[in-house]
Amino acid sequence: MTNLPGANLNNGAAVGPQGEGMESPSTFPAYPEYRDSGVEWLGEVPQHWYSARFSRVVMAIRDGTHGTFERVVTGVPLLSAKNVQNGFLDISEGESLISEADSKRIVSNGFPAVGDLLLTIVGTIGRSCVYTAEQSLAFQRSVCFLRLHKRHCPYFFYYLSQSKFFQEQLVGRSKSSAQAGVYMGEVVATSVVFPPNLSEQTQIARFLEHETARIDALIEEQQRLIELLKEKRQAVISHAVTKGLDPTVPMKDSGVEWLGEVPAHWHVGALKHFISPVPGAIKTGPFGSHLKSEDMKEGPYKVFNQRSVIDADFSAGDNFISEEKFGELRGFTAFPGDVLVTTRGTIGRAAILPDNAEVGILHPCLLRIQVEKSKITSSYLCRLIQESHLLKTQLSLMSNSTTIEVIYSETMANLFIPVPPITEQGQIAGFLDDVIRKFSALTSDANESVRLLQERRSALISAAVTGKIDVRGWQPPASAPTPELVEEAV
Repeated sequence: MTNLPGANLNNGAAVGPQGEGMESPSTFPAYPEYRDSGVEWLGEVPQHWYSARFSRVVMAIRDGTHGTFERVVTGVPLLSAKNVQNGFLDISEGESLISEADSKRIVSNGFPAVGDLLLTIVGTIGRSCVYTAEQSLAFQRSVCFLRLHKRHCPYFFYYLSQSKFFQEQLVGRSKSSAQAGVYMGEVVATSVVFPPNLSEQTQIARFLEHETARIDALIEEQQRLIELLKEKRQAVISHAVTKGLDPTVPMKDSGVEWLGEVPAHWHVGALKHFISPVPGAIKTGPFGSHLKSEDMKEGPYKVFNQRSVIDADFSAGDNFISEEKFGELRGFTAFPGDVLVTTRGTIGRAAILPDNAEVGILHPCLLRIQVEKSKITSSYLCRLIQESHLLKTQLSLMSNSTTIEVIYSETMANLFIPVPPITEQGQIAGFLDDVIRKFSALTSDANESVRLLQERRSALISAAVTGKIDVRGWQPPASAPTPELVEEAV
């Protein structure tokens, strides 16, 4: 994957996990004098700043090609809105290619060029970056190019385009159709505010590059922590359900190569040996042709679907069937205590149908398992399926692929599982509940840190580009090289 940064600026050193040294908008002084911007929801701006339509700043605006071009095996990429990320272009090896001749025809109008501001205007609108590639790359019409007058800094307006002030205007001007979009005329009709001189614009851009880089480093740190917590959680759970909780217990060869040793007193076998000895103890939902969407509009009987299992909430949902349809599909009834497993899309999520659940049937994307209670508990099997690696490891081996699209009842019945005695199952299940609760709390804290950092980043950008804070006296730390900006559009 190739990343073409929108601004190749120095990233400040990452700060500590608690954000030591991290600046907030309130840390910086305000400008000495303000005036009414004339924009009611923006309020006041610095006395010497301009408030105007974006068209005052833009020398020219174009969008990508509206044409259709033959795709080729060897050629140059035809980019689209998905390639424009905030601050950089993201170009992968799997891009759609067109001939070099077609690409040259598309870019023959001179767009985009170094210093142009790229903005997505179809689909996910509002992502932007400054174009820095020496060669002109062809884009589809979902991206527009804004060429600013030379007295303006493209990077200041990149950050302005990322502010809440600008983004809300774009959303308000977008048109709803098959895909959300905003016309180029609406883009340049947005209100903007900016200092009149290039040096002040550039100073604000330098400040934001440095400060957002520090925040981004903290966000990345928290995201790495989330991944590490996920890996550690998985390792602890997998060890508990394959090795038990007693490190001194004698072990034996499980007879399954990928499973290795298990406690000597455990049983290892296919799931079908631990289910209830009744027909349909492992059963998938009805074929789609037997239960269509029009059948699930209303009625007295529930259809438990994937969302019910993923959220472990069997009271929610709006899929119901008539008494007549229930009579046809009675064999797919889900009973309290059944372990329900998602079998398509998001596979391998499991939940136990509670005692107070309404009478209902399985959705075609679910599978039910009725256990032999003297051999294995529903709660232990549920944890084994959802929280350990055992299910997906075996499914991957069976399908010779890391991507599993569907689980069938026969496949599920033949999955090998290690099963401790009933009493020990309860101990392990209790241990896992505690482990999952602790890791969930830590992950929740890390996710909240990411959310707060993202909010701080957004607030800092909005404050700087609308003049709520004065950073003209700001200087980067002596240890940080002075970043170079493309100050003029070419």
